[in-house]
Amino acid sequence: MTVEQNVLQQHSQKHQQTLLNQLREVTGTTDIQLLQQALQVSNGDVAEAVAFLTEKNSKVPQQDETTYYQTSQVASDRYISVGSQADTNVIDLTGDDKDDLQRAIALSLEESSRAFRETGITDEEQAISRVLEASIAENKASLKRTHTEVWSDSPNPHDRKRIDNCPVGLKNVGNTCWFSAVIQSLFNLLEFQRLVLNYSPPARVLDLPRNQKEHRNLPFMQELRNLFSLMVGSKRKYVDPSRAVEILKDAFKSSESQQQDVSEFTHKLLDWLEDAFQMKAEEDSVGEKPKNPMVELFYGRFLAVGVLEGKKFENTEMFGQYPLQVNGFKDLHECLEAAMVEGEIESLHSAENSARSGQEHWFTELPPVLTFELSRFEFNQALGRPEKIHNKLEFPSMLYMDRYMDRNREITRIKREEIRRLKEHLTVLQQRLERYLSYGSGPKRFPLADVLQYAMEFASSKPVCTSPVEDIDTSAPPGGTTGQQLPPPSSSTGEPDSVPPQESSGPASAPTAASTAAPQQRVPVHKPFTQSRLPPDLPMHPAPRHITEEELRVLEGCLHRWRSEVENDTRDLQGSITRIHRTIELMYSDRSMMQVPYRLHAVLVHEGQANAGHYWAYIYDPHQRCWMKYNDISVTKSSWEELVRDSFGGYRNASAYCLMYINDKKPFLIEEEFDKETGQILSGMDKLPPDLKQYVKEDNEQFDKEIEEWDFMQARKAQQEKLALAAAAASTAPSSTSTSSSSPQPMSIESSPPDNAVTQQDPEYLEQPSPTGDFKHLQEDTERAISRAAAEQEDRSPEVLLNAAIKLEYARLLRFAQEDTPPEMDYRLHHVIVYFILNEAPKKILERTLLTQFADRNLAFDERCKSIMQVARAKLDLIKPEEVNMDEYEMWHQDYRNFRETTVLMVTGLELFQKSNYVEALMYLIYSYQYNRELLLKGLYRGHDEELLGYYRRECLLKLNEQAAAMFESGEEPEVSTGLGIMNELVVPCIPLLLAHEAEKDLLAVEDMRNRWCSYLGQEMESNLQEKLTDFLPKLLDCSTEIKSFHDSPKLPSYSTLELCERFGRIMAALGRVPSEGR
Repeated sequence: MTVEQNVLQQHSQKHQQTLLNQLREVTGTTDIQLLQQALQVSNGDVAEAVAFLTEKNSKVPQQDETTYYQTSQVASDRYISVGSQADTNVIDLTGDDKDDLQRAIALSLEESSRAFRETGITDEEQAISRVLEASIAENKASLKRTHTEVWSDSPNPHDRKRIDNCPVGLKNVGNTCWFSAVIQSLFNLLEFQRLVLNYSPPARVLDLPRNQKEHRNLPFMQELRNLFSLMVGSKRKYVDPSRAVEILKDAFKSSESQQQDVSEFTHKLLDWLEDAFQMKAEEDSVGEKPKNPMVELFYGRFLAVGVLEGKKFENTEMFGQYPLQVNGFKDLHECLEAAMVEGEIESLHSAENSARSGQEHWFTELPPVLTFELSRFEFNQALGRPEKIHNKLEFPSMLYMDRYMDRNREITRIKREEIRRLKEHLTVLQQRLERYLSYGSGPKRFPLADVLQYAMEFASSKPVCTSPVEDIDTSAPPGGTTGQQLPPPSSSTGEPDSVPPQESSGPASAPTAASTAAPQQRVPVHKPFTQSRLPPDLPMHPAPRHITEEELRVLEGCLHRWRSEVENDTRDLQGSITRIHRTIELMYSDRSMMQVPYRLHAVLVHEGQANAGHYWAYIYDPHQRCWMKYNDISVTKSSWEELVRDSFGGYRNASAYCLMYINDKKPFLIEEEFDKETGQILSGMDKLPPDLKQYVKEDNEQFDKEIEEWDFMQARKAQQEKLALAAAAASTAPSSTSTSSSSPQPMSIESSPPDNAVTQQDPEYLEQPSPTGDFKHLQEDTERAISRAAAEQEDRSPEVLLNAAIKLEYARLLRFAQEDTPPEMDYRLHHVIVYFILNEAPKKILERTLLTQFADRNLAFDERCKSIMQVARAKLDLIKPEEVNMDEYEMWHQDYRNFRETTVLMVTGLELFQKSNYVEALMYLIYSYQYNRELLLKGLYRGHDEELLGYYRRECLLKLNEQAAAMFESGEEPEVSTGLGIMNELVVPCIPLLLAHEAEKDLLAVEDMRNRWCSYLGQEMESNLQEKLTDFLPKLLDCSTEIKSFHDSPKLPSYSTLELCERFGRIMAALGRVPSEGR
């Protein structure tokens, strides 16, 4: 075949594929053979093909087998929908307005065909263009975002610096998580990486590309090389792929916006790469058949073996990504088995000349990289929109493809027949077992062995009366409060256990006569945990009234024998079923059927609905022997367990969308490259050719410069702040010295430093205390302890009184720490010592803290207090540095300051929540939860109830989500913008916080919020609302748990200790109790 003929044939095949794509989109059918039949009947006229399919659907005839199995028509279609199911997804277009609908379809198809003829751009390419336009627009818009938004880069370049040799992430530049997932999967195929990095364009097109493909593909290849080189040698934690995306965008012309499908993008990407490498291969192989490395890496062949009305046929076809149906199958092998067999295939290998028709697919050549597309979307005809299939589908980490190879055709057929026979036998055994396990003829059924056991228990029970109702006291009040036997009136003593709970509630010393004089006046007390208990003398089961010993003996013998027989039969059935399952599992486990191993390399995951969602990838690192999760800029270590949870499906809305396996017998796919001279492994910049080394070097120098500028600015800022503080201290020193003895001090047990060189500062629990609050409260406690000590001690010397007062104050605070208090009373807020005691602070910390309390200058109002204060200050002077670790001392007081700040945040947030001010409450609740969690990591009593804070944090987000959704539903522009602003600025940035620790209630809350917005998909709404929704949903569905940037902590109000305790008690009393049934 000449080059011109080859080009013409490729053009014809692609035009045919374009027509097939148009028909598939319009009619909803995925059956390739039926679509081809329609095109053949209509001679390529798409409008007539639609009419043919519509009329064919309305009549529901048997499919014409003559054309259904003529697969030779698509022998070169590498994207054929192999193994498609029966025609179940064809849209019914046979309403009363069918003619109008067909005319509209014809006009649409005519417009699409005219656009293709004029521009040479297919609908598939236009779809990619639309998403790329949206991606670039989103990226440009992101440059205008403020720092507080979750999508912006951190201004600190150190946060964006790559750590050691960690893999480099890709920035999501707007609905491009699909791009990141696919590119990372391909980049981590080291053979593919080498091919891209070492690619050089053909010499003849360096100056001026000669056609549209070259004009599009060669610049894209260069940008892909640049992107790969940055992923190899960049000093950045993640890199920006915008330039590669822009090349893709510039290749097409469109203005609409949607999120791109992974499989479509991968198809097109491999197509472009194939074209680019084909140009190079044709230049390098003069006079020889060019070898395209993309084709050799990703494309394989299968043999379609069929029979049509007794006539056999065989066709060889090429494939790239192999499509598999998910619905109705439980694992990957079941999907493959269904895809490899179509129709009834008995006649393929039977001696009879049967009229049955069918076909099998057998792989003749598998590619080194075997990619499966998992079709998780189907068209819901009732709703008129696509829906995602969330069914669970398991797949192995090692896949043996021997059973699907053409060379094993005969042995596989034998094994399939054996499996079919075993499954038939298995069905019979399972039906028999079901009759034993679900016995009975009514709606409720029980295991037969249990039924016989219950019958035996009934027969063996002893009756206590002749009637089930004769021993019930009909005069008892309702509710069962006096249904038990009462003690006789003459008895004034008895065991407590014999007294009913209702009667024992009175005083133990009350006279018996008084309690029985007027029993009708007693009011029954409802006690739900006691009144429903049965007296111990009543039988637990009903019993036969009349049964002789002989009858019981015979009946028990029969029931026992029957039960043993049933148990033996059940055990035998279960054993047989287990053995058959095991036999089926091991059917292909012999060595001859384990010669084609494929190891799982990458899993592309989609979370969301059919119209929108988020993509990420799990990729196996053979060198670290672990799975890595590539989620846009975030690259983290993962595990097989996490992959299974997110990829198998059936858990939330996440499931695998594409599986990439590599031939385990071809290690060059993932092996590092060695230096030919030294024999050392090439890594980092050594992998790159000279031009890319220079490119990465320049980018790294630019990043280093950015870090240097940041460090310089931070150092200058710190120096300016230091100078400003020094100037402020110099200007305020005289005034602070003159007023230190009269100004009120904060509530602190070390209110002012001693006169000596001990330089510790006051704990900053409250920086702006009330003059009548903390100071007066603490001073009164201290003076009260001194007064009590003076009253109890005969020796009135200051040192003795100080020691006694400290002991009394410590004993008082210890009682507070040991007291069992309601939620609204927290003594930790009253005094730091209570907090220290509960958290087992060292004794030296407690002693110094108490001593500092009594060294307060404000105690010097009488001679006794003044002398005690002076002794306390002298004792502080005598404490040596080695006796008390001042760093540890300061750490404990800092923890207490953090506890009080967390309390202020919590109280403020809960108060705002109670007032339904959810917007302002959110940040207080978010930060109080985060700070409280950090405190609880050090001990149980370091913070507040995590469940309480988690509940209100979760509820606040749900309330805001409801408010925003209601605003969006209004359709009014100001309301819609406000609602989406709430989601983008408040709710969406907080979702990673709920996902970070994978608490079940938090995950359910996130799922509810996402489902609320996803429910709008497919609903009729104005185009501007649809555009806003399409732009917003990927942000909401982003599964990343990385907090990229966040709002600043809210400013803390100033509360004195008494005010804080009062507000804390009031809000906790209003809440009532910790919600246990809430989300």
